[in-house]
Amino acid sequence: MGGRNARPRDNVRVVMQRGISTTFFGLLFTFAATSAAAMAMAKDVNPPLPAVVPLRQGGEVRGRIVGFDADGCQVVAGAAREPQTIRWDAVQPRAVLALNERLLPSVADGSRLPCVAWQEGVGGVDPSAIATAARADGDGFVLDGTKRFVAGAAGARGFVVTARTADGLGLFWVDADAQGVSVRHEWRADETPAGVVELGGVRAAASDVVAAPGDAALSAFQRAFDEAAVLAAGEMLGVAEAALAMALAYMRTRVQFGKPIGSFQALQHKAADLYVQQELMRAVLDEAVRKLDDGVSDDERVQVASRCKARASDAGLRITREVIQLHGAIGFTDEYDAGLYLKRALVLSGWLGNASAHRRRFAASRRAAAAV
Repeated sequence: MGGRNARPRDNVRVVMQRGISTTFFGLLFTFAATSAAAMAMAKDVNPPLPAVVPLRQGGEVRGRIVGFDADGCQVVAGAAREPQTIRWDAVQPRAVLALNERLLPSVADGSRLPCVAWQEGVGGVDPSAIATAARADGDGFVLDGTKRFVAGAAGARGFVVTARTADGLGLFWVDADAQGVSVRHEWRADETPAGVVELGGVRAAASDVVAAPGDAALSAFQRAFDEAAVLAAGEMLGVAEAALAMALAYMRTRVQFGKPIGSFQALQHKAADLYVQQELMRAVLDEAVRKLDDGVSDDERVQVASRCKARASDAGLRITREVIQLHGAIGFTDEYDAGLYLKRALVLSGWLGNASAHRRRFAASRRAAAAV
């Protein structure tokens, strides 16, 4: 399940991977539903963390959503504001409502694993830089292209696919067993598979359009991408904390020259440096979560998310690599979990963009904001 030579702990890695992948789908699906009409209705109300799945479709209350029912939802945009009601059926086009009813109940009860298939190249984080195309065909679209690095694709029952159209980026639901869809896998450093989804003349009906091509679809994707990147940074912090705690415990018990190796000043200096990296990562993550929860402008959201992911990717890799050195030879063995954490950090550092890609994205956002 977790790899070619699966062990019990591999199952944990697959569950973690699927958890973030499904959350990415939920954020994307929700933002796609609200990014256009809801924002126009609510004017300056910009719910920072909507419910992933409405209550009527099996979801739970999340973030600032204080209620969902068959008629609408109440959104609290800030502590000083009164809740404002937005009708769910007025926010979403009729076709999207039908898609919600078809997909979201099974996502909420766990019987349907969805994934987001958006990336095609290596290292890039621009959702528009894709070759996958969707050409209009009657009242629907026909999709052609290849998506790589699809987390959780092994057990997925469908994908939200990004594709270019004459009107811009669009988001489309594609069933995994649809005609023209094939899925293969590339093995990653932590022995988990990343899907390669090939689309050859795949038909997407009008009822399969998650977000109509244009600015609303791009905005929905970018919001979901930023929040998923912060989630990935949170997992990286957990990986780094566990790895460093393991190293410190080993330094207290491993005896050399009649003393615990943790008493050697050179190793204390290294451990202190790694702890500083861990706390820097935590501070940036705390700030990102707080700002996303408070609600910020699009430019600030991009900067906060990219700063968080870049810091997490760099610090997480440094900590897990140095933990191997603190352990010595045992850190290289497959049976010891120090290597497990390093492999997971290698994957997380690149998923949803590596540190270099996010630094470039941060700088570009700052330049664009300054030019306005």
